[in-house]
Amino acid sequence: METQEKNGSFFRFEDLRVYSKATDYSNWLMANLRNPDNEMQRCLANSFCHSSFDIALNIAEGSARSKVQFEHYLKISKTAIRECVVFTSVATDRGLLDDTQKEQSRTMLMELTRMIGALIISLQRGGNRRSEEDRFEGNEPEEQMDALDSIDTNF
Repeated sequence: METQEKNGSFFRFEDLRVYSKATDYSNWLMANLRNPDNEMQRCLANSFCHSSFDIALNIAEGSARSKVQFEHYLKISKTAIRECVVFTSVATDRGLLDDTQKEQSRTMLMELTRMIGALIISLQRGGNRRSEEDRFEGNEPEEQMDALDSIDTNF
């Protein structure tokens, strides 16, 4: 079985630039977060990493859903970004990040926020919204393929 489609990966969310940026952020965080000295710092670091992973996880999960549901998961990703902003401040106060790393984290998080916002707008413009009843009763029109079919993957 071939693992690549014609112009992208088998898992199409991997073609989204915003997904790549989200995983880059998680990797950056794990590489830059200082080793915690005590239980409180370990708890903080674990929660911070969990929120950073949630950004990409929700992009991936939502991409397999309808456009309306994808938009919902993208909004959850934005919530995880806001959590990371708070964790960035607290981690800096607790000595797990220095001031330069704090600014790098905030810059990456602002970029992710803008990219996800643009993707949400693209989804909203890309088609008409169906009623709640249609979405939950499985009345998905066949011509409405996966949410990624009609969006620009440069997000």
